[in-house]
Amino acid sequence: MQISGAAKDRIIVPLDVPTATAAQELVRKIGGAVGYFKIGTQLFTSAGPAIVREVLDSGSKVFLDLKYHDIPNTVQRAVESAGKLGVHMLTIHLSGGRTMCQAAVAGRGRTDVQILGVTVLTSLTESELNEVGFRGSVQEEVLLLAELAKQVGITGLVASPLELGVLRKRYGSLFTTVIPGIRPIWSEPGDQKRILTPREAVDAGADYLVIGRPITASNNPKEAVDRIVNELEQRS
Repeated sequence: MQISGAAKDRIIVPLDVPTATAAQELVRKIGGAVGYFKIGTQLFTSAGPAIVREVLDSGSKVFLDLKYHDIPNTVQRAVESAGKLGVHMLTIHLSGGRTMCQAAVAGRGRTDVQILGVTVLTSLTESELNEVGFRGSVQEEVLLLAELAKQVGITGLVASPLELGVLRKRYGSLFTTVIPGIRPIWSEPGDQKRILTPREAVDAGADYLVIGRPITASNNPKEAVDRIVNELEQRS
């Protein structure tokens, strides 16, 4: 996927709101000031595919973040449906295994949708990861799943900003990286455990930054976006 050089095009704003009306209001306030809007499970469960079409009709790009993780045939059909909706990016859990990941690639077909493989959720600490059966470190698990993505032809990854360096060192520019856990220096970390500022993340090799509450919880979301764009445009 071609990455635009404009700072605003690197920013993905999650529409983590309960209703289509609230999502439409955020899109209206922010509009073309960012590259993408992310639609996750809360909004999609509430508003369904119609909200995807509405955001696309506004002229914005859509990142569908439903993190598919199911039997291979189900995931393949879900990716096919997402491609027909016209989304630009979507997520699958790489921990679903090789056959499921291959099915996702097959479901993409000839569309331009970017499949992003989720490695380890940024909300998880190493001890929490061990509690659910993973025996390696966070970094080891991320690299294990990234290698699977490479082998099956998935060229995008979702990872913590703190794993960016090792991913770039091992794989160079092979993967398009979408990085959550981004918090400007003027914002609260919330429930994200492994975070960096927008400038730090881009310097580490991030292609796209998912930035939620610092923007969406602001009294003036467009002003918050402008502050982040200014930070990204500063020389490191």
